[in-house]
Amino acid sequence: MSTGDCKETSGPEIKKPKIKHDWYQTESQVVITILIKNAPSDKVIVNYGDRSLSVSIALPNNESEYSLELELAHEIVPSMSSYIVTPSKVEVKLRKKEGIRWTLLEGEGKDEKVKAIPQAIIDASGPQQPPKLFKKDWDKIEKDIKKMEEEEKPEGDAALNALFQKIYGEGSDEVRRAMNKSFVESGGTVLSTNWNQVAKEKVDVKPPDGLEFKKWES
Repeated sequence: MSTGDCKETSGPEIKKPKIKHDWYQTESQVVITILIKNAPSDKVIVNYGDRSLSVSIALPNNESEYSLELELAHEIVPSMSSYIVTPSKVEVKLRKKEGIRWTLLEGEGKDEKVKAIPQAIIDASGPQQPPKLFKKDWDKIEKDIKKMEEEEKPEGDAALNALFQKIYGEGSDEVRRAMNKSFVESGGTVLSTNWNQVAKEKVDVKPPDGLEFKKWES
């Protein structure tokens, strides 16, 4: 991992903020994150070479400029590389030319085969559209996750337990009393929601067919 700093400019000395960059990779991309806040999107210039990257960003105060020049460890596909600008960072996405794991971002990296990217897929994708600014809709993501959780249907004992919990949680006080009394008095073999019935007398033990209930003796 490496960090990048602002270049010196002529004129009076100005205290410039330290700007760092970091990187990570997937099977098909190398992603470089430049931690700069409120970068003006119209003043971010990114140039891609087969094995090079140049990033120039005019800082918000318009009195200095951030510059990042990298000689990459492996080749990329410039036409399929892009960048995005958010309020907290500038993220550059480099499409790998080969499906290999990069051990280094810069210099002479060693080839570690992971999974080749078919040339046909690269050719079919064509030139990448100009990058667009976007903002994640966290409210929508949270709703989608909640919807997925609700749609997951438990099975077997989990489904039965979920059903009992739902009945107990949404039931009236009489339903809850009936469930508690029947379950305790029957040794866990009966679970009734009819309070009028179970309130009259003790609930007998009713083991499943073929089984015999035996009281535990210490």
